[in-house]
Amino acid sequence: MEKNDPQSSIHELQMRLSQPLAELNEFLDKQIEAFEPQIRFLVQYCLKNSGKRIRPSLVFLTGNTEDSETYKNLVQVSAVIEMVHLATLVHDDILDRAQKRRGQPTISSKYGQHTAVLLGDALFSHALHLASQFETVEVCRLVSKSTRRVCSGEILQTFRRGDWKIEQSDYLEMLDMKTGELFSVATYLAGILSNYSHSSCQVLKTFGSQLGIAYQAYDDLTDFIGDEAEIGKTLGTDLSTGKATLPLIQLFQLKNKEATEAMTTALESSDEAKVRYLLDSHSIFEVGFNFVSELWSDAVETLAKLPDTLSAKSNLETISQILRVKLDDLHRSRLNT
Repeated sequence: MEKNDPQSSIHELQMRLSQPLAELNEFLDKQIEAFEPQIRFLVQYCLKNSGKRIRPSLVFLTGNTEDSETYKNLVQVSAVIEMVHLATLVHDDILDRAQKRRGQPTISSKYGQHTAVLLGDALFSHALHLASQFETVEVCRLVSKSTRRVCSGEILQTFRRGDWKIEQSDYLEMLDMKTGELFSVATYLAGILSNYSHSSCQVLKTFGSQLGIAYQAYDDLTDFIGDEAEIGKTLGTDLSTGKATLPLIQLFQLKNKEATEAMTTALESSDEAKVRYLLDSHSIFEVGFNFVSELWSDAVETLAKLPDTLSAKSNLETISQILRVKLDDLHRSRLNT
């Protein structure tokens, strides 16, 4: 591979993250003992099936891992953010009636919805407990705010179920609340804990939000055209639960009366094959790929505002490439079907 090949850079990045992510996993495993004995097996099940650790990776790639005290704080704040994320996934799977997560049964499908609701609440609570242990109250304040915004984003999306004609700006705001918020707090808190300048922290905050929005928009595409076996979670839930996501919103924005009337009929009759046919015949997936690509480019442009002397800049440029590669791979697989 060439030195500047994205896949090579990503592999090097993953190798660099292996140690901090191993320490994060060890820290999270120790947290199981903080829960009541009767529910520890549920917490362990969540942690075992928790996935890619994107948000903690953003923390470690942003923060100063050379200073031992800062590094210790980065491990703990990444655990806080990951635990909030896990709680939202437990609740999301209830709302989406998802059967699988990371290739394994979801908590709600395995142990019931009541258990899943309360377990998610317990995870939220413990995340805030860990956040309160920092010397600065800023961590707890920001994590609390982010937790509220993530939940608010889910509430707004629930209110808009079945509303396929929402404005794209409203859709992007929901993405920012649902996903951009935790990406943003990961990069922002890592900058604060590393004593970066105010201007750099603000850039990191904006970048995290933009990358999270792009990532969630990409995820909306995979729900329609991804490979369930490869991705490891239940796909098609956005359509079956009435979520207005990127492909549908973009079709209704065409202002094509014939297409929108046909889509409305297909959605009202839950005709999934017809929905996919209409999206295909109007090249909506291509529109979606271009749109996510633009969102990704916006994030990269923001990142360019960081000083070159800050290692976070090159680190985050590389992790941004992961989304670019995923998007390109999805596009290629789409063209080959």
